[in-house]
Amino acid sequence: MKLDRQGDVFTLTLDAGENRWNTTFVRAFAEALDEVEASTGPAALVTASASEKFFSNGLDLEWVQQPDAFPEGGDREVFGSEFMALMGRIITLPVPTLAAVNGHAFGAGFMCALCHDVRLMRADRGFMCANEMQLGMRIPKPELTLFRHKLPMSAFFQTVQLAKRWTGPGALEAGFVESIAEQEVLLENARARAAELAPLAANRANFGGQKEALYGENAIINSAHGPAHLLKHSEQFDH
Repeated sequence: MKLDRQGDVFTLTLDAGENRWNTTFVRAFAEALDEVEASTGPAALVTASASEKFFSNGLDLEWVQQPDAFPEGGDREVFGSEFMALMGRIITLPVPTLAAVNGHAFGAGFMCALCHDVRLMRADRGFMCANEMQLGMRIPKPELTLFRHKLPMSAFFQTVQLAKRWTGPGALEAGFVESIAEQEVLLENARARAAELAPLAANRANFGGQKEALYGENAIINSAHGPAHLLKHSEQFDH
């Protein structure tokens, strides 16, 4: 994993082939976020891949099934909790985040892309897919909640229940990808968009705090009260 900075834009390049997720990969990603969060002032983060075929191909399944045979993947026992916590950290990171999805993003890779604020996707190749149903697995509730927050309802059902494979044009039409581009300009476009958004993070507490209101504990879009009640009794609620 490589992190570099040009102006206000950090670029985190995933450089592990198919970029499959194990504990070692989770911790390397977390260390990169530590550096981003240690910065001050305007900033944005672009996550990209060194591979032309894969953004991230999901869990490191060989390691999951035989962790002792692949010790470089790290501690299998802590993977679930550390991975989920990292996804929660990405979704509430106090700077704008953009995923430049240049190839396949399956399972955990799709989750990672969705945790970013903005997604840009390759126009001609690559799928985003939650393939748990195809693998005979159920999607954990935290992951289902992520998909429900980030995807329009029709796309949500097709994604989680029907394991739909989304192309760039399809994801753009569905509304959860902001733009598509050819491979040659995708990262350039993502960095340009990140530079536009970076000033939003000049006040990190404000930018991150509103993300917490959207996605954190007692998130306002999950409030027990409807908007009419909140509007009529606004003095009772944080502004």
